[in-house]
Amino acid sequence: MDERAAEASKPEILSPLVTAHELRAMLGDGEELALLDAREEGVFAKGHLLTAVSLPLSHLELRLDALVPRRSTRLVLCDDDQTLAQRAAAAMRRLGYRSIAVLEGGVGAWRAAGFELFSGVYVPSKAFGEHLEHACDTPRIEASELKARMDAGEDLVVLDSRPMSEDRVMNIPGAQNCPGAELVYRVHEVVKRPETLVVVNCAGRTRSIVGAQSLINAGLPNRVVALKNGTMGWHLAGYALERGSTRHASAPGAAALARAREAASQVAKRFGVRTISMAELERLARDGSRTLYRFDVRSPEEYCNGHLAEFDSAPGGQLVQATDRYAAVRNARIVLADSEGVRATMTASWLMQMGWPEVFALQAPAGAPLDTGVGSPRVLGMERIRVAEISPQELDPKLAAGAATVVDFGTSIEYRDGHVPGAWFAVRSRLREALAKIGDVRELVFTSPDGVLARFAAADAASLTAVTVRALAGGTAGWTGAGFPLEPGTTRLASVADDIYYRPYDGKSQIEQAMKDYLDWETALLEQLAREPYLAFKTAP
Repeated sequence: MDERAAEASKPEILSPLVTAHELRAMLGDGEELALLDAREEGVFAKGHLLTAVSLPLSHLELRLDALVPRRSTRLVLCDDDQTLAQRAAAAMRRLGYRSIAVLEGGVGAWRAAGFELFSGVYVPSKAFGEHLEHACDTPRIEASELKARMDAGEDLVVLDSRPMSEDRVMNIPGAQNCPGAELVYRVHEVVKRPETLVVVNCAGRTRSIVGAQSLINAGLPNRVVALKNGTMGWHLAGYALERGSTRHASAPGAAALARAREAASQVAKRFGVRTISMAELERLARDGSRTLYRFDVRSPEEYCNGHLAEFDSAPGGQLVQATDRYAAVRNARIVLADSEGVRATMTASWLMQMGWPEVFALQAPAGAPLDTGVGSPRVLGMERIRVAEISPQELDPKLAAGAATVVDFGTSIEYRDGHVPGAWFAVRSRLREALAKIGDVRELVFTSPDGVLARFAAADAASLTAVTVRALAGGTAGWTGAGFPLEPGTTRLASVADDIYYRPYDGKSQIEQAMKDYLDWETALLEQLAREPYLAFKTAP
């Protein structure tokens, strides 16, 4: 019997429950706490607690170690009715986590107690952007005014503060890509005249506001404005967007770098950004009573070319924009690294204002040993998985003969954009129901983008079906790498496609209305945030 099947046959041990009022007190006590929501991200986005982090049971082993690296961290799990949370708690105990409780009655009990539920994702970061604009009166420009200035040939530069992967999807014509933490680092190379108008944009609002305020805080002499409502506002105003742009702001030369460093130094003084040495970092790492996150805030390309050991890639703009994607333990320690001090300092200044109490910029000595590559994700429990595999070459004739049925555990968007021909879409946490919908088959072959999640799902299936289950070697990437085609569309759904949050431009219809609804949601966050005071943002001095 597979180890996981053996585990499933043991008597169920339930984690203790905490009430909504008890959890509310925990959220405000200043101690470390990871509040994890075990539902799928699309369900989570319909209504969740403010500082809850989406960690679907389906992906638990793939993301848990990065989000909660310390096994003795205080944890509370939540869902709709305690079912998924208790399943997640049992899995976490097997992986060595010890201090786990479950929210009694789920998110419905939280609301019944008179507390707020928030829709959407990355809510603390999004709410911070609205707080920042209100507190600092960050200057903004309407799409119509920017278009008129561009048509008139005025002296201006548009900096897109999103990652290049997002920029390529849609961008303001002529804009240069300059992700959030790169703005102060690169702006002096891009903008040579103090008379040049600098416009910062993103898809919606948060990164436009934070990016523009970064340049203002750094003392850039130019007039700096955020494009109101970003590329969505530009599109809704009726203006054309570019697709597939590869323009990016240049890295600074010596003179521009010196100016960027001086600007960051002034920001560090103003906001009290603390620096630590490698020796001090090692001391923090030895403290087993506290959680320590180590993030390299440079671009993914720079990270790949060489980074300090134990540091995860978290480009600074994205770390501010979606903090709960990287760090689940509130009140944990965070150490940021870069190559020159600018990007770490700017990112630290924002995390501190967002309420993270211990954030440090690392002073790494020149010549410190570096690792290269993107690094392997820290998947937990993989060593316990015993699953037979099938190669793409072996699977292809089986599909042609109707002798195998493929089940795809990638996201519903990944499935929609392309899957093994004839494959079903399924959500791992709903595997029992999915197998019932698929019905009688001769053999099951599970796949996912890289094959990892499929192996976990195949191990789960051992206790649910007598049918032979194998994992596709290399996953869907292995299938395409072997030269086999994909089939687009949402043709066979064994699970409801609410596994992820769909951004306004991820849909195939009613995109403009989705954009309007999203922008309305962002601007309404500040009022809702006032009713949950345990998350306190700081106003810039």
